[in-house]
Amino acid sequence: MKYLSKLQKMLDSGHFAVTAEIGPPKHAGAHSIRHHAQLLKNHVDATNITDSQTAIVRLSSIASGVHILDCGIEPIVQMTVRDRNRIAIQADLLGAYSLGMRNLLCLSGDHQQFGNHPTSKNVFDIDSMQLIYLMSRMRDEKKFFCGEEIKEYEPRFFIGAVANPFADPFEYRVDRLEKKIEAGAQFIQTQCIFDMERFERFMEMVRARGLDQRAHILAGVTPLKSWRAAKYIQTGVSGMIVPDSLVERLKNAADPKKEGIKVCIEQIKHIRENIKGIHGVHVMAIAWEEVVPEIVEKAGLYPRPQVEFNPEEND
Repeated sequence: MKYLSKLQKMLDSGHFAVTAEIGPPKHAGAHSIRHHAQLLKNHVDATNITDSQTAIVRLSSIASGVHILDCGIEPIVQMTVRDRNRIAIQADLLGAYSLGMRNLLCLSGDHQQFGNHPTSKNVFDIDSMQLIYLMSRMRDEKKFFCGEEIKEYEPRFFIGAVANPFADPFEYRVDRLEKKIEAGAQFIQTQCIFDMERFERFMEMVRARGLDQRAHILAGVTPLKSWRAAKYIQTGVSGMIVPDSLVERLKNAADPKKEGIKVCIEQIKHIRENIKGIHGVHVMAIAWEEVVPEIVEKAGLYPRPQVEFNPEEND
C-alpha cells in the first residue's frame, strides 16, 4: 500500500500514535506557530491545526499547515463546514493538498454565536458527515462533489473525524461514530476525556461493533491549569463531563498546574494499558503547547517510533 501520510503509516503499522494541537493566532504572524512546531516536532507524529476554533477569526488552518510542515511536523488540517459552501471547501482542500497537506479532519464547527462575529451567517451547505463521504469519494472515485470526474491529481487525504463519548443521549454516540466510519473516516479523535468510567463504557460498545478494527481511535486528553478551568468545563461546556473528584484534586493541589500535568499523564498511561481498541492519544494542551513534550516523555511515549516514509515516492 502507498502511504501519503506518515501518520497513516504509523497507525497502520500498529504503533501507538501521538498527536497534538496548535491553535493559530489572531493575527497574520507565523512566529508563534513555528515556535510551537519546533517544540513539538520530535514528540508527536502529527499536529492538528484548528480552523477558527470557537468561531473566532484566526490565521487560516491551511496557511498554518504550511508553516508547520516547513518546521518538520506533519499537519492535520481541520476543515469546518460552518464557513464554506461546497465550492469553497473543494477549492480550499485542493489547494491544501497541492501545498503538501495529507491529513484532513472533518468538522461541523462551533456556532458563530460563541465567537467574535456572532451576527455572521453560518453556511452549512453540507454537514460534516457528508464532507467525510464526499472527500473519500473524491479520493477513491476521482469525483468532485457534483459527480464530475477529476481527470488527474485527485487529493488523496488520510481522512479523520471527531467523536464525543460524553454528550447525550449516550447510546447515540456510538451510532454516530459508526456513521462517520461508514462514510469514510479512517481515524477518529475523541473529545477531552475526564470521566474515564464513561469512556470505558463507550469503548466497550465500540469494540462490540468492531469499530476499533475499522478505524484508528485516538483518545483525547487535556492537561488542566487550575480547578477553575475544570469547573468551567464542568458547568459551562455542553457535552462534557468533569468529575467533582478531579475539580477537588486540582483545588487542593499545592501547584495546580503540576497536578494537571500529572493527571494527564496518569490518564494516558491508564488508557494505553487498560482500554483495548485505542490506537493513540491526542493531546489538547489548549494555549499550553509547551507542556506537551513533558507529558509525552513522562507518559513513556518518547522517543517516538520511526517509520520509513518518503512522501515523494508515494505521491
